Amino acid sequence: MRSALYARIVFGLSAVVYGVAGFMWHDSVAWQLAHSTPIAWCLAIAQVVFGIGIMLPRSERPSSIVLGVVYTLFALSSAPGMITAPLDPGSYVNFFEQLALVCGAIAVNARSRTLGRTARLTLGICTLSFAWAQVVYLQYTASLVPTWIPPNQVFWTWLTTIAFALAGIAILINVRARLAMRLMALMMALFGILVWVPHLIAQPHLLSNYDEISSNYLMTAAVWLVAEVRSF
Repeated sequence: MRSALYARIVFGLSAVVYGVAGFMWHDSVAWQLAHSTPIAWCLAIAQVVFGIGIMLPRSERPSSIVLGVVYTLFALSSAPGMITAPLDPGSYVNFFEQLALVCGAIAVNARSRTLGRTARLTLGICTLSFAWAQVVYLQYTASLVPTWIPPNQVFWTWLTTIAFALAGIAILINVRARLAMRLMALMMALFGILVWVPHLIAQPHLLSNYDEISSNYLMTAAVWLVAEVRSF
């Protein structure tokens, strides 16, 4: 399907930028999660190489497996923080963001209903976590909303939080799940355009902006990929 191809291209390009940002910016989420310089370098290189690979028809499946492993490792590396500081939301946010990327990688290989359902249900849980994260970090999330968009920043923060919550429920109970995922992917794509592109233009020298926008579009593409799974 052409739509799935476009989703893979976005996923692959975002993985390449995410890997390069992680390689150059040692304060990136990916670098911090690795907890080791050699491992971080290997994971960054893997994202670049297999990010390119997932865009190519002949290598999409093995590349998606490798990227799935990389993002699984990132997700699992959040576990110690969740155990040692269970009240700190940061580790949970990182865990579910990386887990959402794993769902996208699984979706590329979802040739069976079981894999498709696994990707959908896991993404549904991740989506609910996005709503929870926006509530926990309400003030920070609101600060990212451009001030020129009426009526105000808090309104859009609550609206997108509700949208994530409703999408998560729809995905989990599989009622209009495909539509919910496509609308969520569109919403997240708009986050990149309205929030991170202006940041990147205003401060192109900040590597953190490349990390944020690539992470944003990785999750966007992951949601899109799961939406394109034929059977879930």
